[in-house]
Amino acid sequence: MGDMPPEKRPAGPFTPLHFQLVLLRRMADHNPDLVEDARRELGVTLAEMREANKRWQAMLRSPRPRPAASRYRSVLGTPESTRARRVGDLDCEAWQWPLPLWPDLRFEVLVGDRGAVWTEWLVRAPGAPAPALRSLDDLTPWSCTLDEAARAFAPARPLQGTAPTRWGLAFTAPDGGGVPRAVTAEFTWGLLQRTATTGTPDQAPSA
Repeated sequence: MGDMPPEKRPAGPFTPLHFQLVLLRRMADHNPDLVEDARRELGVTLAEMREANKRWQAMLRSPRPRPAASRYRSVLGTPESTRARRVGDLDCEAWQWPLPLWPDLRFEVLVGDRGAVWTEWLVRAPGAPAPALRSLDDLTPWSCTLDEAARAFAPARPLQGTAPTRWGLAFTAPDGGGVPRAVTAEFTWGLLQRTATTGTPDQAPSA
């Protein structure tokens, strides 16, 4: 069975490795070269990445799907940390897991009442240094998380994402020459994928 192609092998447990492939599959639309390098670092084939994403989608669309919070525990194991958090007027728990592919980040799930998942994204790991974000030149793919960009270039306006697990921000940031530019930034699973300048700040898109 060692020579059997990945798509023909019996499906084993869905592991943290498979979950990292799911994250990468979503990011491939924006940064295929970075995803290709990461896939090779993980030692998996393109077919295995596609199969992992297919299995994940099947879990989401199952007639009797597992609750989202318990699904993450079943795939990623016991969270590295679990902390109470308040978002606006509501209380929730923040569960975080390490992922080998991004050692300075954590995959975070905000879990509300009755195990409802509010948010699922990548955030900076506790104690890891945050990137210095001062201009457009610092906003390279995978360089920062959504909350880091929002803080660095406040006030930032949220924009509707083009698909689940995708978000956007609109803000003003100086270019390399110090000229303020209206910027839209796209994030997948909370990690920066790309930016685009849309002119001067008074031309910035509305949410």
